[in-house]
Amino acid sequence: MRWFLIDRFTEFISGQRASAVKCVALAEDHVVDYIPSFSMMPASLIVEGMAQTGGLLVGQKSNFKDRVVLAKVGKATFHRVARPGDTICYSAVAEDIRADGSIIKGTCHIGEELLAEIDIVFAHLDDRFQGVDLFEPAEFLRLLRTLNLFVVGRTPEGEKLTIPPHMLAAEKALFPPG
Repeated sequence: MRWFLIDRFTEFISGQRASAVKCVALAEDHVVDYIPSFSMMPASLIVEGMAQTGGLLVGQKSNFKDRVVLAKVGKATFHRVARPGDTICYSAVAEDIRADGSIIKGTCHIGEELLAEIDIVFAHLDDRFQGVDLFEPAEFLRLLRTLNLFVVGRTPEGEKLTIPPHMLAAEKALFPPG
């Protein structure tokens, strides 16, 4: 089972900010089974949704060539719970993106109400991990397309984001035309 804790991006400005949504559903086992008789989205999975939103923001800055991993949750303050039927809106702002790591400040809302404030530090794996792919590029591209990253994604100048050539090549190799 794969854990995708965002459903789609609603905004994506390369190297600056990203917004994504997650619809909390009663059909999700982790929502129903976390606390019997009180269905809710576990806080740890809300943090993971923010990590996915922020991690993709950070990773896109290098055209997804850097291997970006969650290193530390600096702060996670929750103001309410997310229940089935709620739509969580994740907003990640890149505070600092460097070659060895990045810092994201995030907020989560349900409608106008603040759900959580989450600060995350990402590490960028160095050459000691050369040849270690976290994701198969063609499958990863399929996920990014499903999340609408290239539909809403823009450069800071407002131009549409393009799909990195290495990902298109991997897709073509895996799914040859014809």
